[in-house]
Order: sequence, then structure tokens, then C-alpha cells
Amino acid sequence: MKRNEIALIIVVVSIVVAASYMLFNALFGQTALSPVKVKTTTAISTSLDGVEPDPTVFNKDAINPAVNVTIGDQSNQQPFTIQN
Repeated sequence: MKRNEIALIIVVVSIVVAASYMLFNALFGQTALSPVKVKTTTAISTSLDGVEPDPTVFNKDAINPAVNVTIGDQSNQQPFTIQN
């Protein structure tokens, strides 16, 4: 390689590095120079002392959807077979 080619490569690389740096700062911004205040929360407790269930949500007279409901005769266990 000649001296001119090496100098051209150095110039092109430096321009690409500078353009990449400027583009990165434009897209992602710079880090904050001042500290950021963050709200803290209280720890979650596993105890339910003093908590009353909401009667509109937990209705003691409501239908339990977890109970199996049987409708009609369940003796036919293969409903999709061809009967002659």
C-alpha cells in the first residue's frame, strides 16, 4: 500500500467513528448528570390480619364454577362412533 491509501483509510475511519458517535448520542441521548429521585414502596406482607373480603366480589351465595355439573345421562362414553 502506498502512503496515500493509508492516509485515506485513516481519514475515512475517523469520519465514520465521529459520525457514529454523533448518531449514537442523537438517538440515545447522554446520561443524566443529576441524580434521579425514585419513589420507594413498602414491603408486601403475607398476612391478612384485619382485611375483610369485599362482599360484592366474594359472595357466599354465588355459584361455584369449580364444581362439575352433570347434565343428562353420561352412560355413552363414545359419542362420535358410527352405530349400525
